[in-house]
Amino acid sequence: MSHLRVVALEPQPLTPAGFAPFGALPPDEGSGPTADLEFLLDDGWVNYIGHTLDEVEVVDGSLRCDVLNRHDTHTQTLMPVSGDAIIVVAPAECPMDASEHLETARAFVMRRYECAHLHRGTWHWGPYPLDADSVRIFNIQGRGYPTDNGVAALRADLGAVLDVPLG
Repeated sequence: MSHLRVVALEPQPLTPAGFAPFGALPPDEGSGPTADLEFLLDDGWVNYIGHTLDEVEVVDGSLRCDVLNRHDTHTQTLMPVSGDAIIVVAPAECPMDASEHLETARAFVMRRYECAHLHRGTWHWGPYPLDADSVRIFNIQGRGYPTDNGVAALRADLGAVLDVPLG
């Protein structure tokens, strides 16, 4: 495609109200409702994953998101443990098959040890490091994610990308 649409997303702080359309922030014990895990294939597991800036384009001080993923059979919980990170999310009910759907996406800053629990089917990208070359992430998700990984190829299919400024 000859023209690339760039949608800028200003990163927001991770708050329960702001993140509610996409998931929940697990509360401290006894301070509110919990974030329920859901594994339709009875295949939940825990591991560490990582992301580096080598995996994404950095354009004029912004991280460029050109693909979103989703998992329809399970929730996913993410917590950066080596530093701060950026996550991009969009609502599960959005088909993400038209350029205007990018307007539903949001970017959040995940501070080290902040935890975000994605609703089943929530579109997501990252978390990617905010102020380092890499980030290590504590991850809870379904073991079957390789065969349950919906992809919205924003650049290839929609001629659009999401840019998240780092500064």
